Amino acid sequence: MTYCLGLALDEGLVMAADSRTNAGIDYVTTFSKLHVFQPAPDRLFILLSAGNLATTQEVMNRIRRDLDRAQGQGAQESGLLTADYLFEAADYVGRVSLGVQRDHGPALSQSGVSVGTTLILGGQIAGQPHGLYLIYPQGNYFSASPETPYLQIGENKYGKPALDRIAKPGLSLEDGARLCVVSLDATSRSNVTVGPPFEVAIYAKDTQTLTHRLKLTADHPALRALSTSWNQGIRTVFDGLPRFDWESMGEQPEPAPAGQSLP
Repeated sequence: MTYCLGLALDEGLVMAADSRTNAGIDYVTTFSKLHVFQPAPDRLFILLSAGNLATTQEVMNRIRRDLDRAQGQGAQESGLLTADYLFEAADYVGRVSLGVQRDHGPALSQSGVSVGTTLILGGQIAGQPHGLYLIYPQGNYFSASPETPYLQIGENKYGKPALDRIAKPGLSLEDGARLCVVSLDATSRSNVTVGPPFEVAIYAKDTQTLTHRLKLTADHPALRALSTSWNQGIRTVFDGLPRFDWESMGEQPEPAPAGQSLP
């Protein structure tokens, strides 16, 4: 399984992913799910992927091939090199993904294998705002919003509570990166198919270059410190939660009559 997420913040973007893939409990491998493309100095794109690994790799290969052809011969259709808007780039990536699935879907479906891949595209084209898009296997897409400034793909439920409570557009990029790591770490604690190394990419808007790119292994001091501090903080807050009325009065709740439950 996989877990990837992105934050669209006022200051820029933070995108993060685990690196674990598996085909059963006895076959676990590591592959990067964070891909960076800079086809020209005025644009930068970051892709996160979840789903069929072979499909994902072919999508990335076709994007690189198209970029090589466009740079060598002149692009005729909208791709990463020629898109004027980020949504045009999302549309292009969706079409590439759908094409790969159409090529291999019939054969794989006969074997009961899912060919789908889901993607998150983040980036910026000079003169346009930075943004974040989730691209479905069917090729359609939607963007993050100020009300919901994060997008997730893969095993998303365990890492979502922290995002719901903390994620907001006004977060700094550094706090956004910490939140992404916390979300990844929480997921890995509850689902063994998600795990480090965790990759984090930080993009400051209008720079057209990555500010930082991190790779946090399981024994990386930064990951261990963040995980320990978060876990201890949750426990401290839990221990300080308000007491029930009967606890503060030193009383015990009255037992329910036989066959009845307390209201």
